[in-house]
Amino acid sequence: MTAATHTPRVLSGIKPSGGLTLGNYLGAIKRFVDMQGQDYETIYCVADLHAITVWQDPAELKNATREVAAGFLASGIDPTKSILFNQASVPQHAELGWIFNCVARVGWMNRMTQFKDKAGKNSEAVSLGLYAYPALMAADILIYHATHVPVGEDQKQHVELTRDIATKFNNDFKAENFFPLCEPIIEGPATRVMNLRDGSKKMSKSGESDMERINMTDDADTIAKKFKKAKTDPEPLPESLDGLKERPEARNLVNIYAALSEQSSEAVIGEFGGEGWGKFKPALAELAVEKLAPISAEMKRLMDDPAEIDRLLLNGSEAAQAIAEPILQQTYDIVGLLRPRR
Repeated sequence: MTAATHTPRVLSGIKPSGGLTLGNYLGAIKRFVDMQGQDYETIYCVADLHAITVWQDPAELKNATREVAAGFLASGIDPTKSILFNQASVPQHAELGWIFNCVARVGWMNRMTQFKDKAGKNSEAVSLGLYAYPALMAADILIYHATHVPVGEDQKQHVELTRDIATKFNNDFKAENFFPLCEPIIEGPATRVMNLRDGSKKMSKSGESDMERINMTDDADTIAKKFKKAKTDPEPLPESLDGLKERPEARNLVNIYAALSEQSSEAVIGEFGGEGWGKFKPALAELAVEKLAPISAEMKRLMDDPAEIDRLLLNGSEAAQAIAEPILQQTYDIVGLLRPRR
């Protein structure tokens, strides 16, 4: 098998922990929608197995899983164009994840900066799953022989690890190009959306104040209020993009406007350069309400019918397993694991 035989296929997912934000939408979901109908098969998952690397309330986790699925659907993920499922409903992820635990090296895991950031000084007390989850992420991707992975900058290292795991597996078992070397896709003006109160910090589901973030469930009035109260500096917008370098809050709001309006940050500065915040922030709030309020309303409608969400996820899991199971069986055969079958 050569790399050229791999179907161009996209895989990505979002954890159901803490609710979806504008960062999830602009940095991930909007890009997922844009990739539908292009020259790829698109596969998207709610990464509930990754969510439990830290404690989750079981009842809340089920609701959060449905909410992320509702966010995908409300934003434009079409189940007739993409495969959408929750990770736990496709057991092949976990099975391949164990094999990759045995391929990946401890030294590789020790270099993962996200583990260091999340574990902090208490790394001895966190779950083994949090330490090893990049191997499961590699399995999420490679169980479908995915070739492209849309991610934020903070996940690029994990895609590089996935390539290392694929290379080592292919070399160890003399299975040339069995697993493809997937490519990270990092693009757009707002792949990393920052906090509305502190432009040096990423917008987070777990921030202390709800005013720091735009939730995908926020209604129109709340969206407008948060943008109008977003932290800025006293200077007007600069005449060129270079003028934003030392102005993190201003840069963040310009990037958000660019992403929502589907234009470059340079074009936004071309339109608003020299203007004060009294003009720009209301324009941003109006644009955000136009783009996000319909998604919020559709998410609410979907969440009022959880059985329909579950039906769509079940259909997606069956389609996902149809791709994943033959690849897993080939992997077992390559490794030499006995899996008797009729």
